[in-house]
Amino acid sequence: MIEFSTFKLENGLRVIHHFDNSTQLVCLNILYDVGSRDENPKKTGFAHLFEHLMFGGSVNIPNYDEPLQRVGGENNAFTTNDITNYYLTLPANNIETAFWLESDRMISLAFSEKSLETQRSVVIEEFKQRYFNQPYGDVWLLLRPLAYTTHPYKWPTIGKEIKHIEDAKMEDVKSFFHTFYNPTNAIMVVAGNTTLEETKLLTEKWFAPINGKIITPRNLPKEPKQREARTLTVERDVPLDAIYKAYHMCKRMDADFYAMDMLSDILSNGDSSRLYIELVKKQQLFSSIHAYVMGDLDEGLFVISGKLVKGIKMEDAEKAIEAEINKIKLQRIEDSELQKIKNKLESILVFNQMNILEKAMGLATFELMGDAALVNNETERYAAVTANQLQNAANKYIQESNCSTLYYLSKKK
Repeated sequence: MIEFSTFKLENGLRVIHHFDNSTQLVCLNILYDVGSRDENPKKTGFAHLFEHLMFGGSVNIPNYDEPLQRVGGENNAFTTNDITNYYLTLPANNIETAFWLESDRMISLAFSEKSLETQRSVVIEEFKQRYFNQPYGDVWLLLRPLAYTTHPYKWPTIGKEIKHIEDAKMEDVKSFFHTFYNPTNAIMVVAGNTTLEETKLLTEKWFAPINGKIITPRNLPKEPKQREARTLTVERDVPLDAIYKAYHMCKRMDADFYAMDMLSDILSNGDSSRLYIELVKKQQLFSSIHAYVMGDLDEGLFVISGKLVKGIKMEDAEKAIEAEINKIKLQRIEDSELQKIKNKLESILVFNQMNILEKAMGLATFELMGDAALVNNETERYAAVTANQLQNAANKYIQESNCSTLYYLSKKK
């Protein structure tokens, strides 16, 4: 159980405090309610570009990392389709440095051409290295627009294409910052060895002077229900053929999410999972195979991906996947198998609650989804899933008419 307190500043900043005196550290996590789904379709990759720009220095602090490292702190950030999250940890006695750094770049990010050009180059290089210069790197550049025709999940966080980042103008960057980077659009979690009183004092001192803004409610286009199977075949210079099957599923906070997440574990979590035992060990059709949920805040994807053993025909491999899916759809999962998955999930969730950074990120994410207290109910929600619910969810979502399949073939030499 994660105990916490909440308060809110007049400028709209939501603050969550969690006291943990088992550590000498403090984590400060700021979640901005902006991800790649909020981008202009003709100017994508901005949320991810901003993740980099936020470390390029503010008006008052030219080098964000230097003062943090001086007091023994470390930091990082990540961008998803839904959020951008910044976090740092440092010794508790240096906590005010964290408030100073984060508030300063929220109010006065340095918009210099040098910083923009530097971070633009970093992102472009990352785009090339991650998506073009490694095997299977462009899978999501291909699979997302195949699965989504309308919703902005149809491009990855790095953007649709490099040109969008190359063409980013300073006025575009400033507009994005002033729209989304303000206290009204942020959730801050302070977790670790610091009191609620100290947290309130420092929050008022460093964040209360920042002006809030009226946030325009999202009005994203809804993805139409997929009624026919979609396929795409490509050839690339890769060692093995691969297959990626993406099925539309529910939102992260829908009741079916827990059943779908557990189905992914039943299929591929570990050496005792169904796909591994049947398709890797017994039939030796795949060298590796995985099933997972994307966990998006809007309707997401349930994905099965695998790399074929050399010489195996794609149609045989795909039929074998479908056979395993049909078993789940037609045969009720045994109680012992279901309990094994629940035990695994419980141990993962309990382990995550031992780390102040994981606790801070969990509190921020659930607050965004409606209520930070939900972080304490995850174990119960997974434990409540029944075999019938798993079977119903499989039949509801894992249908060929609801599937987009990417056949990723190795070039014949």
